[in-house]
Amino acid sequence: MLDDSVLDDQRRIFELDTGGLLRMAALGGAQVRAAASAASEAGVDDLAGYKPRALVLLSTSGVGPATCRSLAALLGSSCPVPVVITDVMPTWVGPLDVVFAYGADGGDTLLAESLELATRRGASVILAAPDEGPVGAAAAGRARTISPRIPVSEPLSLAHAFTAGVRVLTALGLLDTDTDALADALDEQAERSHPRHEISENPAKTLALRLADRIPLLWGVDGTSTAVAEHGSFVLGRYAGIPCDVTDYQQAVHRAALYRAAATAGSEADLFADPTEETTAGWRVVLLSTRDGERARFTERTATAALPGADVLAPNESQQGDGVRSSLSLAVGFDMAAVYIGLASDSLHGDDRPVSAVR
Repeated sequence: MLDDSVLDDQRRIFELDTGGLLRMAALGGAQVRAAASAASEAGVDDLAGYKPRALVLLSTSGVGPATCRSLAALLGSSCPVPVVITDVMPTWVGPLDVVFAYGADGGDTLLAESLELATRRGASVILAAPDEGPVGAAAAGRARTISPRIPVSEPLSLAHAFTAGVRVLTALGLLDTDTDALADALDEQAERSHPRHEISENPAKTLALRLADRIPLLWGVDGTSTAVAEHGSFVLGRYAGIPCDVTDYQQAVHRAALYRAAATAGSEADLFADPTEETTAGWRVVLLSTRDGERARFTERTATAALPGADVLAPNESQQGDGVRSSLSLAVGFDMAAVYIGLASDSLHGDDRPVSAVR
């Protein structure tokens, strides 16, 4: 049970945050700058002008799956290059392909085997992972490695993985992204979500209060938003102990029984309702929207009309107009909210130590 008095007690929050998770969650901007710089030093820009046969997005766990799905969603169906999302290297990979791989653990032998196959077959491999263990050995001298430089726990390292992938897509001419503007946007978001700001002025605390002690139904209005929802489910499970339902809105509509029940679930009006009074009182329907493009906006309008009690989670005006900035801002917002819930509800149970910190 979340103790909301903790959220507005800065001193108490810092006392509880013995692992420095809030500070780590606020380092998204720094991660973006460090990853962009590391990508340049690794020679990612050498891919400029290259037209691969296929782009393989590979990850096994952690923030990787949501990162790869986000990157693929940003490219969209009009991408001139076939995009494959996988956790095991395809056997057909070859010298005409580009592989972007993310790893949370240098000792991941399955990832190391995939990298060994790709490099042996002559694919262009870009790896965002610690340069150590079997993974580092598999990539040594044969892959462009973008190692993390900002020490944060792996579940809070999405900004690093995402930026590394975006830099690859930018070099290939598939995206056009200003990483400096992206970092500035995350810095601004971290400032607004600082513990010194009260709930009414703090978007991360507000989101934490909405999601705590609920079962969130995180429904994305497009592919990018749904990928963000996947990351939100991951960090909420990791730090807040909250199970989530994640799907895109079109799929949610076809789950007729759940959708009808969700349409009766309230929002702010039933925030303090007794969850035993009705089946849906403990649900929180959250529609995620990056508001990137008219189709996403249209689906958002349709969904909000059909689900009047749903919350809408979307970027603020300064974060709109750029799918990369919008999606990463929403994802990092979940990081901050999940940590706040974990601290205020004691769901971390000692897991706030940065034992899996990326080095």
